[in-house]
Amino acid sequence: MSIDRQESELLGILTELRKLPRETEWVEFKHNNDEPDEIGEYLSALANAAALTGKVSAWLVWGVSNDTQEVIGTTFNPAVAKVGNEELESWLLRLLSPKINFRFYGVQAEGKPVVLLEISAAFRHPVQFKGTEFIRVGSYKKKLKDFPEKERELWRVFDSTPFEKEIAAENIAAEDVLRLLDYPAYFDLLSLPLPEGRDGILSALAADDVLSPGKGGKWHITNLGAVLFAKRLADFRTLARKAVRVVLYKGESRVEAVREQEGSKGYAAGFEGLIGFVTNLLPSNEVIGQALRKQVPMFPELAIRELVANAIIHQDFHLTGTGPMVEIFAGRMEITNPGLPLVQTDRFLDSPPRSRNEALASFMRRIGVCEERGSGVDKVVFQTELYQLPAPLFETADEHTRAVLFAHRELKEMDKTDRIRACYLHACLRYVQRDFLTNASLRERFGVAEKNKAAVSRYIREAVEAGVIRPVDEDAARKMMKYKPFWA
Repeated sequence: MSIDRQESELLGILTELRKLPRETEWVEFKHNNDEPDEIGEYLSALANAAALTGKVSAWLVWGVSNDTQEVIGTTFNPAVAKVGNEELESWLLRLLSPKINFRFYGVQAEGKPVVLLEISAAFRHPVQFKGTEFIRVGSYKKKLKDFPEKERELWRVFDSTPFEKEIAAENIAAEDVLRLLDYPAYFDLLSLPLPEGRDGILSALAADDVLSPGKGGKWHITNLGAVLFAKRLADFRTLARKAVRVVLYKGESRVEAVREQEGSKGYAAGFEGLIGFVTNLLPSNEVIGQALRKQVPMFPELAIRELVANAIIHQDFHLTGTGPMVEIFAGRMEITNPGLPLVQTDRFLDSPPRSRNEALASFMRRIGVCEERGSGVDKVVFQTELYQLPAPLFETADEHTRAVLFAHRELKEMDKTDRIRACYLHACLRYVQRDFLTNASLRERFGVAEKNKAAVSRYIREAVEAGVIRPVDEDAARKMMKYKPFWA
C-alpha cells in the first residue's frame, strides 16, 4: 500500500478503475451493500487476487454501478459502521488471518459520496476471513479451496516474491521520490559520489533495487528502499510500525517509563543515530569485574550494535502492528524483534548464517552495519565475557525473538541458571574457535582465582548435569578434562 493519498489522487484512481473492463479480478464495485461478512470475504478474495495478478493493491468501491461503472453515490459510511459494539474496521482486522493492511477513503465524485477500500495484496500466505480463504474468479468471489490450480499458482507467487521487492509506494513522481528518500545517505554510506542531475540519482537507486520503474515516467519505491532510506518511515503506511522504538524504564519493571522515543528514519540512514541514542541513555559502571577498572558503559557498544542490527535484519516484516524494540531497565537491556528465528536460540552462536531478508542483510553488510558470516552472536558473547558480564539470554515469546543483556553482577550474585547459561555459551564460543572449555578457561571467564578452582569445577558439573555441555573424553584425568557443547 502506498503513502497517504490525497483526495485528488483518489479521484484519479477512481477514474482509472472505472475505465477497466468490468470483469476485473482485483476491483469490485458496489452500491450500498455494507454487510460486514460480505466485506470480509471480499477483503480475502481481493487481497489474494491482487497477489495472483501482481498488483500492489486491490480496490472495493462503493457508489459506482457494477453494470455501467457510472458514479451513483452510496449511503455506506465506514467511519460510523459497527458490528455489535465494535467498529467495523477493527472487527474486520480481527477476523482476517494473516493481518493485512487496508484502508477506507471517502470522497465526493461528481457531487456524490463514494467510498474506496484499498486492500494490500496478500503476502506469504493466502488471506483468510473467519478461517476461509477466498479468491476472485473473473468478477465472482469463490472459495479458494474449490480452485486448486489458483491456489498452487498463488503459493508460487509467495515463494518467488521476497519482502524487499514488494512495493511500499507505487507510481511516485520523481520529485516525490527525492522528497521521501534520504538519497544522499545512500551515496554517503556506500562512499559513492553523488551523481549530477536527478536522472542519475534515480538510475543509481533503481540499479540497487531501491526503486523500480512505474508508469508514465513515475517510480515505485520498494520496501527495501523505504525501510533503509525513508526520511520518515511514517510516510509509508505499511512500514510506519517498523520504526525502532526505544524505551527507558525506571527500575526493573515496565510500570514506569522514564523516556520513550520512536525512530523516524530508515534503518540504514538512521542506524548510527539510533545506536548513539541508545548508548547515551545507558549509565556507566566504574568497575566491571577484576579486569577493568575504568568508566565504561553498562553494556559494550559492539554487543548493542550487533543485537540491534540482528533485530532489524532478521525481523518478520509481515507481522503487522509490531516492530523492533529496545527496552532499557536498571539492570538489563532487552532487544526484541517480530518473528521467530530461523534457527534454534541455543544454536545462534554456531549455526551457519540464515537471513529472512537476504537483500536487506546484504545491503547492511555492504555499509558495514552487520556481517552475513554468522559471527554477530560470537561477538556479543565475546564482549560479555571480556567485560565479565552475565551471559546474554536468547529466547522466543509470542512470535517474537528477544535478546537480553545483563548488567554486571558479582559471580556470587548469579544464580544457577545464570551460571549454566554462561558455561554453555563459553563452551560454544571456545568450540567455534577450535578449542574447548576447561576449568582454567572458565576461571578466566568468571574472573576467579586459581585457589577457587573447586568452585568452578562445581559450576562445570552443574552444566554437565543440565545437559548443555559434555566431556570431550570422559576417561581423561580430572585435571585434563575438557568440555564441548552438547551438540558438538
